[in-house]
Amino acid sequence: MALGEYVSVSTQRDTEKAWIAKEQRELREQPEEEFDELVGLYTAKGLSEATARQVATELTATDPLRAHLDIELGIDQEELTNPLAAALSSAVAFSLGALVPIAASLIAWHRMLWIVLAVAVGLAVTGYASAVLGGADRRTAVIRLLVGGAAAMAITYAIGRLLGTTSLT
Repeated sequence: MALGEYVSVSTQRDTEKAWIAKEQRELREQPEEEFDELVGLYTAKGLSEATARQVATELTATDPLRAHLDIELGIDQEELTNPLAAALSSAVAFSLGALVPIAASLIAWHRMLWIVLAVAVGLAVTGYASAVLGGADRRTAVIRLLVGGAAAMAITYAIGRLLGTTSLT
């Protein structure tokens, strides 16, 4: 999980860096066209032509690259994604999340039932917590994680049965 997260976020960071380099090149080679593009982006957001020109003028006077990255690409070059932090976060979350079903598997009787129940409770708690932290609808988040988690468990179990590596003990 952590390695996949690292690769994914590294790719995203590389893409962001490439966009920044492209924007720097365009600002160097065609500053007037880039200025007009910035004005166009602000008029598309609802500003009048005059106001858009004033905003573009003021923003490009101090930092034209930042002005373009922000409105055009939604990138803050000071806040690029960090692949190592994402990988570490993923590793910690995965490890902590794995503790719930592992602990449930230690119960000798009806092991599968306890694992499924523990995972369902863990998914529900995670969905609820993420909704609270993100300010989203709690019920929707819990249902989404429960359905997604149940589907993932069922598919994984079915594949295990097909390969002969899963039992119901």
